[in-house]
Amino acid sequence: MMKRPRILRQSPAIRAMVQETRLSVDNLIVPLFILEGEGISEEISSLPGYFRNSLDQTLKEVETLWKLGIKSVLLFVKCKNERKDNAGTEALNPNGLMQRSIKAIKQACPGMFVMTDVALDPFSSYGHDGIVKELEIVNDGTVSVLAKMAVSHAQAGADMVAPSDMMDGRIGAIRKALEEHNYHNTGIMAYSAKYATCFYGPFRDALDSAPGFGDKKTYQMNSANRLEAIREVRLDVEEGADIVMVKPALAYLDIIREVKNEVHIPVSAYHVSGEYSMIKAAAQRGWLNEDDAIIETTTAIKRAGADLIATYFAKDIIRILDL
Repeated sequence: MMKRPRILRQSPAIRAMVQETRLSVDNLIVPLFILEGEGISEEISSLPGYFRNSLDQTLKEVETLWKLGIKSVLLFVKCKNERKDNAGTEALNPNGLMQRSIKAIKQACPGMFVMTDVALDPFSSYGHDGIVKELEIVNDGTVSVLAKMAVSHAQAGADMVAPSDMMDGRIGAIRKALEEHNYHNTGIMAYSAKYATCFYGPFRDALDSAPGFGDKKTYQMNSANRLEAIREVRLDVEEGADIVMVKPALAYLDIIREVKNEVHIPVSAYHVSGEYSMIKAAAQRGWLNEDDAIIETTTAIKRAGADLIATYFAKDIIRILDL
């Protein structure tokens, strides 16, 4: 008997009726880069169309996002060089930029779900995600600081902390610290499968957080590994993660699917800066249609199994799809 799959592709109406994967504004997380000062909005040269903002301008952006239906932001702060050290001192400052930003956003837009980056690289004089001793990124000493950092964010009002450092045991330590300080409702989105990749370059430009020596391959994952990602995810779930993340997204769609098949908690994926910039650069040269590329790639991430997508394209997606 003749089979005719094209019947379900004949018109826009039938294609929409049988479409398997749909993007929703509810699933989008918007990364925000915040810097000290007032009235500042700086375009990031390697992230065209994306900005570092002072806190007052960030609050305006949050208001815009809320009106568009965005329900979650992920905060990153740019620390001044003179405040960086090898101990994470500024990261623990109760009046630091991250802590002030959390409080201000929750006051201005109480319904916004605020996630915060927990890692030492923006605050490190070495640009690494942990404390450095004799050119080694030490694990346990770093974890102790990260747990204190997470509590500091919770005290400021963060809804969820997002450890992006890839130190061993940090999810369990953070969960324990939050419980001990009675932050029972503060969630953890673990960067569980975070790969050492070339696609982080523009992000490091945004925060001036490139490593001062070597690379991050002793703690971020080998891009050739698949089973290791499953092991890392399992450990984070056992230690108390509420959401697990795969980062980057586009070059790791297979990992997103593997993780989705493995766990029974939400899976997020980070559509990272290099992936954003590649599309922007190609579109500027007329090599592809930017809007089509945005929707196709983010749909692919969702189709692979991501429940949530952190993306610099969030406002574009809403505009294109009229969400």
